[in-house]
Amino acid sequence: MKAKTLIELMTLSSNLYMLSKDEELMHKLKEMTEKGKDRINKAMSTPAVDEDGNEIEFLDRLVLKASQAKEELEAKIEEVVAQFYKKVNIAHMDEIKALNEKLSQSENTIALLEARLNRLEQKGE
Repeated sequence: MKAKTLIELMTLSSNLYMLSKDEELMHKLKEMTEKGKDRINKAMSTPAVDEDGNEIEFLDRLVLKASQAKEELEAKIEEVVAQFYKKVNIAHMDEIKALNEKLSQSENTIALLEARLNRLEQKGE
């Protein structure tokens, strides 16, 4: 192994050791785990039925919950990315499209104004 890799592994293992010894962190993780268990038990204890009135099996309910969680996560990620773009002042695709439309409208207006100006110049001669 290279020395750099060895140092990275040692650093990682020491960080993991320090995290495992942090009682406050471990307590928070335990609380989060218990809350997660309670939420899963609550969600799975209530019977769910499909559109035909048949009870949905546990695995199907789990898949349904996972797809709902995925949709919620994607929405949250989209929201966070939009906030980040706004904060960092990076243009979003919607903003770029709107600016391109304004640019084409401005170009059309400029072309019309140039045509009018040329017509007025020709009349003046």
